[in-house]
Amino acid sequence: MDKYGLIGYPLGHSFSINYFNQRFADEGINAKYMNFEIPTIDDLAEVLDSNPELKGLNVTIPYKQKVMEYLDSISPEARAIGAVNVIRVTHVGKEIKLKGFNSDVIGFTQSIEPMLEDCHKKALILGTGGASKAIDYGLRSLGLETVFVSRYRRPETICYEDITPEVIKEYNVIVNCTPLGMFPKTEECPNLPYEAMDEHTILYDLIYNPDETLFMKKGAERGANVKNGLEMLLLQAFASWEFWNGRE
Repeated sequence: MDKYGLIGYPLGHSFSINYFNQRFADEGINAKYMNFEIPTIDDLAEVLDSNPELKGLNVTIPYKQKVMEYLDSISPEARAIGAVNVIRVTHVGKEIKLKGFNSDVIGFTQSIEPMLEDCHKKALILGTGGASKAIDYGLRSLGLETVFVSRYRRPETICYEDITPEVIKEYNVIVNCTPLGMFPKTEECPNLPYEAMDEHTILYDLIYNPDETLFMKKGAERGANVKNGLEMLLLQAFASWEFWNGRE
């Protein structure tokens, strides 16, 4: 039986394990998806040694960047993004070869592209973690200018207090890559001038639990077009399967 899995730490609720095991059952695929909760990325070697049937892995927090030095090759896209969240495991004789990919950017761009209109030229990316790098790459590949937003002053970013109503009008695509608003802290949201939003504003939240975050709700009240991260997650899972099974 082929095995696939997820590495990260800690691993609580996992979309992937439920999605893939259900898909394997529905499609009669002789495979199993497992969670590998590893306290350090050095434990990757043990996961590989203990699971010779392993054909592919997903990678989540905090290893999307750290895992790159353990790989034999990395797709140009993942290298440009600076993060890997899919690994193809290939057995060549007694050797194990690992190739890294990034499915975040595929899932995100396919999900947000139908929302974009001619008026959408510039985007704010809330947060500077691993996922934000793929979002930045995806938005720029779609022709948008991007600016990162952080709680702290740092190079090439702005702070939340810098975001005026005028900035909201100019940067009318806003993607939340922070955990603000995620269950159970559903009363939280990024500190933005929501009153400046209108029907030309897009609010995209990578969070999918709850279905509608406070960030999305406050934008929708002003007429903004809003979307959560569930479709991105599904598209990302489709891309993972293709990478594991030979798509370059």
